[in-house]
Amino acid sequence: MTSSLNTRRYAIIALTVITAIVHLGLGFTTSNTLFILNGLGYLVLIVALYFIPQLAAQRALIRWVLLAYTAVTFVLYFVFNWPNIWGPAGLIDKAIELILMVLLWLDRNDP
Repeated sequence: MTSSLNTRRYAIIALTVITAIVHLGLGFTTSNTLFILNGLGYLVLIVALYFIPQLAAQRALIRWVLLAYTAVTFVLYFVFNWPNIWGPAGLIDKAIELILMVLLWLDRNDP
């Protein structure tokens, strides 16, 4: 482990993995490559953020990339699904992503 993992970081990891699983699940059940790539992107970014020692010096940049990636995913849900945005699975995943963005923002000043 390359960084000390506190409660916030465990939550970031858990929420990222959950949203990755949701996107991968949707991708495989609907044969939608974009969902699969999105889920894989989440997993790559969380591994790069906390689990690759060689990237420790780039942790702040990776955190910002994960935050931006989550924000783009969040917004595109509403763009692609408008006006049918009220599906429970989608809204639960957007709540997860919103919490993830807040936690990433709060974690921005920690090494």
